Amino acid sequence: MKKPVRSLSGILPLVVVTRPKSCKHNCIYCPSLNAPKSYVPESVLIPKALNFDPFKQVAKRLEVLRKMEHPTDKIELIIIGGTFLETSKRYQYSFVKKCYDALNNKKTKNLKQAKKINEKAENRVVAFCIETRPDVCSKEDIKRMLGFGVTRVELGVQAIDEKILKKVGRGHGVKEIIEATERLRDSCFKIGYHIMPGLPGSNIEKDIAMYKKIFSDENFKPDHIKIYPTQVIKGTGLEKLYYAGKYNPYTKEELIELIIKLKTLTPRYCRIMRIMREFPRQWIVAGCININLRQEVKKIMEERGIKCNCIRCREVGFLKEKIDLKEMEIKITKYKANKGKEFFIEATCNDALLGLIRLRFPHKPFLPVLKDKALVRELHVYGRALRIKDKKEAIQHRGIGKILLEIAENIAKEKYDAIAIISGVGVREYYRKHGYRLRENFMIKKI
Repeated sequence: MKKPVRSLSGILPLVVVTRPKSCKHNCIYCPSLNAPKSYVPESVLIPKALNFDPFKQVAKRLEVLRKMEHPTDKIELIIIGGTFLETSKRYQYSFVKKCYDALNNKKTKNLKQAKKINEKAENRVVAFCIETRPDVCSKEDIKRMLGFGVTRVELGVQAIDEKILKKVGRGHGVKEIIEATERLRDSCFKIGYHIMPGLPGSNIEKDIAMYKKIFSDENFKPDHIKIYPTQVIKGTGLEKLYYAGKYNPYTKEELIELIIKLKTLTPRYCRIMRIMREFPRQWIVAGCININLRQEVKKIMEERGIKCNCIRCREVGFLKEKIDLKEMEIKITKYKANKGKEFFIEATCNDALLGLIRLRFPHKPFLPVLKDKALVRELHVYGRALRIKDKKEAIQHRGIGKILLEIAENIAKEKYDAIAIISGVGVREYYRKHGYRLRENFMIKKI
């Protein structure tokens, strides 16, 4: 059965899971079971059956997606299963190469060759996401991710409060979150945060205050966010606290009101990627078990006449209204982040989001290739994903990306004579058509 929501954002997510490994961190909310870190066995049944082999996983996922009639031309490759960057470098390079090989349907000698083939492959990696910890995001880690073709990094932030981070045994502080965010942003990455309302040491008021600070303090301001309310899972330190009467998670009713508040605080440049982890009920000791909480919150907000301005709630692919591109408008939101200047440029129609581009005037990139250049951290056209050569009447392939790119270039000319774009391997051909050339993992153009 086709699940159209998978490809309504213009690209098709494809998730690959790494093999289970020991973890040196002791976060009290994280389960340590016979599964990749932070997951439960039922969540990874298919990867486990395939012995967590990346080639087999990608091939299997492609087979399923095609049966569901999704176009697989534009893939967002997502690697999950604990802190990938803490595995051996040999494992990392081998894992990523095998993912590209499966998408290319061709085994190669090395990662460089696999990436080159993917530039024109049938299944192109147009975006690539890795999850990591703020304290596992060094300059060397960033260089390695760029070499893989990564374009988006999700940081396990959880909270921006020193006492809470210490109480849950996170193993790092707020300083590491700030430093990782700045390094990533000045290296052209899109940045996502995972946050966990209801952690020990927090409360409703404190969670709201932290969320406000995430989007008001220049040290943070992520492009994407996932809201994972704290649940008590079997096999965690939090389970012991719960049974000892020292911790209680929020009720469903409390969570609904909290999430409504957080959604109203989310700026239009941020996308709320997800709300709730999808743990099977048998593993949840206490806490909300409604994995469809987002849909419930949306219905309540509509009944109350409350609007969420996040990207996900404004994407044209999720809206029913008819779009006339002749009525398209361009909106530009300027804001400061991590000592640099951001331009969030949107193509909209009656506030429905058709496409966006994120332009940055950076603070101080540590990569020489990015010196004295404006940075494009994302270019995305929304709507139902089309095959690369498809010319159907839709939002994609109508020139919106070209318009946004030209606007970004004109703004960049105010300060720079060159622009650098972080690009999925499979989008390099698109940028070449617009005068960009590949240099050290970036598409660069004199302007």
